[in-house]
Amino acid sequence: MDPADSAAGTAPARGPAGLRLPPGDFGVVLATLRARRGWSVREFGRRANVSEGQICNLESGLRNPTPAVAAACDAALGTGGGLVELAGAGRRGARAEEVVEAGPVVAGYERVLWELRNIGRSTGPSFVTASMKSITRVLTDAAPHAVGEQRAEIWLLASRFAEYTGWMAQEAGNPAEALRWTNLAVRWGAEGGDETVAAYALVRKAFIAQHRGDTGTAIELAERAAGHPAATPVIRAHAARRAAQAHARRGDAGACREALERFGGHAAEAVGDRTRHWGPRVENGSPRLIEATCMLSLRRFEPAADLFAAERELRPAAPSDSNSQARFAIRQATALAGADRLDDACQIVEVTMPVIRRIDSATVRAELGRFVEQARTRRAGPGQLALIDASAALATG
Repeated sequence: MDPADSAAGTAPARGPAGLRLPPGDFGVVLATLRARRGWSVREFGRRANVSEGQICNLESGLRNPTPAVAAACDAALGTGGGLVELAGAGRRGARAEEVVEAGPVVAGYERVLWELRNIGRSTGPSFVTASMKSITRVLTDAAPHAVGEQRAEIWLLASRFAEYTGWMAQEAGNPAEALRWTNLAVRWGAEGGDETVAAYALVRKAFIAQHRGDTGTAIELAERAAGHPAATPVIRAHAARRAAQAHARRGDAGACREALERFGGHAAEAVGDRTRHWGPRVENGSPRLIEATCMLSLRRFEPAADLFAAERELRPAAPSDSNSQARFAIRQATALAGADRLDDACQIVEVTMPVIRRIDSATVRAELGRFVEQARTRRAGPGQLALIDASAALATG
């Protein structure tokens, strides 16, 4: 058995030509395979001729698959009997009265979380949210029946699922739901003995406030995050980034510069820290892109456009991260439009439009709306006007 499969607690079933299925029980495997294909629960239900409710119950472990349903799912996913075999093995989660062994649960679902994050970055929230909520339900049902450190591990993993579910809710344009899931992440993190999630949650809330245009609240929350007793250098760097961008939105160049300097200091302090953390690693971000975003908000269009261009040339965005790729491309286009280089701006937007339609992200649509506002202040030809109008329609969802 592959060591990775052993860690997950189950030997994977075989599909066509000996193809390995992902590790986990029927529900975990089903959620993973569906998400890999980029199918929503509705789309998968249509293909398998199984109701959406049944699929959610299967993925969350609330229901065992009947032979007929397992065969229908197997056929829709093309696993060549692998799902039927897995269903026949009866690999279900523990009953409520049983003690849960955390190792297989944590190892299997940590992999699923990693995969769902990648899918969310490339396809958008609609393809992963149902799986995230279903798995979160499994974890929170299992945690009370684990003991000692194992219970803490499951609560912490549930907290991470909740934090990402909150991010997906924000991407879907539902800030209230994003806040609800962020608060659940704090509660479940505390159950697992980790107070740092409370500090990082303030950063997330600052971003939500910034996204709705409340820069004052965003700055206040970022400062609270930086001063939180459990804040790590990574969290303080994220907080400084949010503060810098909020100050820039308010037009305060001096406060923005001070926050950018704090970001650099905290980011340097965090280099080499491989402990488990909340939020993306700061070394994976780009100080140049953060500064360019601030310059754009300060309406310093020429330097912003130059910084965006230099960064994209030096370090192109990963093809799998369509969300970031689209977001920064539209910011570059907005800077170019502000610098009266509308032709270059429209070329970037035209290339990026298919990605924006595919991922259906509220944060990316907001960036597109800012491009439209800036582009409409410039003299445009017929083709450019048509693109700007199409962008406006897409930005409003």
